[in-house]
Amino acid sequence: MLDDLFSVEAIALKYEGGKAPTITATGEGAIASEIIRIAQEANVPLYENPELVALLGTLELGDEIPAALYHVVAEIIAFAYHLQGKTPQGFTPPSEGSCTNDNI
Repeated sequence: MLDDLFSVEAIALKYEGGKAPTITATGEGAIASEIIRIAQEANVPLYENPELVALLGTLELGDEIPAALYHVVAEIIAFAYHLQGKTPQGFTPPSEGSCTNDNI
C-alpha cells in the first residue's frame, strides 16, 4: 500500500485555446495524490497514461507541451470537453448523418 502511494505521479495541464497547453502542476507520491484530489473536487476529468506522464514530467512548470505531443494531448482535451458537454470556441460539429466509414 505504501509503495502504491509513492509510485503515483500526476501532471496537470491548462488549456485556454489559442496556444499549446501548459504544465501547471507536477508531482509524485503525496503531492501527486493531492493534485488528483484537487482535480476530482473541481470535477476535472482525469486521464491515466504513465508513458505520457513520463514525457510531460521532463518539462518545467509553465512550459508549453512540445509539438510532438500536440495530437495526443488534443485528443485527451477533446474527450474531456465531450465528457463535460463542452465544445471549443469556434468549433462546428459535423452535421448529423455526415459520418461515413470513408471519413472515420
